[in-house]
Amino acid sequence: MVEAVAGKKPSSWRVLGRALTDRKTGFMLLFGFASGLPFALFLGTLFAWLTEAEVDLETMGVFSLIGLAYAFQFIWSPLIDKVDLPGLRRLGKRKQWIIPMQLLLGAILVTMAALDPGSQLGTFSLLAGIGALASATQDIAINAWRIDVADEKATLDILSTVYQMGFRLSSLMGGALALIIAERIGWPQTYVLMGGLLLAVGAAGFFAPDSDQSAIADTAESDEQVRALRHAGQLSPKVRYRALAIVGVLWAGAIAVLLNFMIQSMTAAPENRPDPTDFTLNWGPWVIVATIVLPALIAGWLAGQQRKGVNLLAEDAPRATGGAFALDHLYRALVLPLVEFVGRMGWSLVLILALVLTYRICDAIWGTFAYPFYLGELQYTKDEVAFASKIFGIGAIVLGLAIGGWMLTAIGRMPTLLIGGLLAALTNLLYADMALGGPTMGAVADATGFTALISSFPGGSPKLAKLMLTIGGENLAIGIAGAAFIAWLSSIVSKQFSAVQYALLSSLTLLIGTIGRGALGQMIERQGYYDVFILTTWIGVGAMVLVVLEWWRQSRPGASGVVSPEAPSAVAPAE
Repeated sequence: MVEAVAGKKPSSWRVLGRALTDRKTGFMLLFGFASGLPFALFLGTLFAWLTEAEVDLETMGVFSLIGLAYAFQFIWSPLIDKVDLPGLRRLGKRKQWIIPMQLLLGAILVTMAALDPGSQLGTFSLLAGIGALASATQDIAINAWRIDVADEKATLDILSTVYQMGFRLSSLMGGALALIIAERIGWPQTYVLMGGLLLAVGAAGFFAPDSDQSAIADTAESDEQVRALRHAGQLSPKVRYRALAIVGVLWAGAIAVLLNFMIQSMTAAPENRPDPTDFTLNWGPWVIVATIVLPALIAGWLAGQQRKGVNLLAEDAPRATGGAFALDHLYRALVLPLVEFVGRMGWSLVLILALVLTYRICDAIWGTFAYPFYLGELQYTKDEVAFASKIFGIGAIVLGLAIGGWMLTAIGRMPTLLIGGLLAALTNLLYADMALGGPTMGAVADATGFTALISSFPGGSPKLAKLMLTIGGENLAIGIAGAAFIAWLSSIVSKQFSAVQYALLSSLTLLIGTIGRGALGQMIERQGYYDVFILTTWIGVGAMVLVVLEWWRQSRPGASGVVSPEAPSAVAPAE
């Protein structure tokens, strides 16, 4: 909390002003921009370039593989927490990953601009794949940096909001604006421009602050965490190694599945290539079960053993050497983050996971069906949808994020989480009205003068005004909800394991999204869009019950789970 002045709590505007003038906030905006730009380029406008280069659709399908780097980035998140890059640790624990990845991304985009995707497709696709891996890696490190550097002035709530603003603005730059620029100067020049932006952000990153802890102190703390595993009162090595073996096999199996899919996609004939969408739908949830759900259950059992005083060391064990030393470090990287989280949360973990899975469920599922709804069901043109969703819609999200950031400061995290989530759920009713022809949205647009305003521009019409009002209303609510959700999710992870814990929690939305899309698609086929929007409204409202329960849990005296941005949490239960 910000220190009170003259016995009074500072106004929300003063707190907001202090946060916005902090240099960490400015770098957070840059890092958010750098995080969103490659995502928009590799998963969006790249396909427009390939289309103009007359690359066939079967070959183009291979490029959809790069999306797996973002979907399964949590697989290598333990490396970001544990491994130091040779010669770069002096930059900072997180910056040693952020800056090289940004510079690499900039260089890749500039190099891709010098290639002809039609005749040099192999090199072109290889660079795109490496770029996606670098982009996903910097995302892990940037999220951890945001959590690590938060303090009383640059609060976690404001940094989370500003990060999303930068991400959304870069999606506009790498999406709609990139298409406009490419139409005028060509794709190679456009990618040189985008690469130059990332190189500039990477150069600026050298001046960004990092966590206050020095490299030497951080390394010493990590080593002490490993040595503490052999202190009296800690789990016996035999039990830890068994748990590590099970978790290791689960992770190895998941990685093998991903590698097998990628090898088949790269080497098989076009007609025999596996479909990335089907893979994500059918195997994605199992990968998450193997790498998150089952290891979490194992971590819960380990935490329970320690609380019960079972399978513990009666006295300090000898210092680990050789293979035991390596296994202890692997346990610290792979298992201890989950043990810390599960041990700190206790039975509240069930509520936390339920809230993570359901709060953004409508967004996670609906995205796949948005364009079929706009273009097929409502019969809008591509230009109308592009303007309403990619330009006007992004502006509405940024405005919602700004409002959400102010609400976080003015009324607090949990009230904003509740209000934002409820508004986002209710905006499904706007789409339900559109599914019936949009009589209510049309009346609102007419009454507010929005129809007249849009119709006064070339290409504007009352029909477009209804769509813009609907998308704008939804995105405004999504911005508020997104600001609160990312701030809340960031607040419950430990600074000492921020990269792993945040990556694992945020990846859970993939699980519910991939499972839900199939069922939602079948419901649309059987009952139509109107019934689906009513259902998603009720699902969203149901998630608000979980928010209320989480709010109540945090308000109880001695409630555990929320980590103060000013101090790291305990790594392991007290001896």
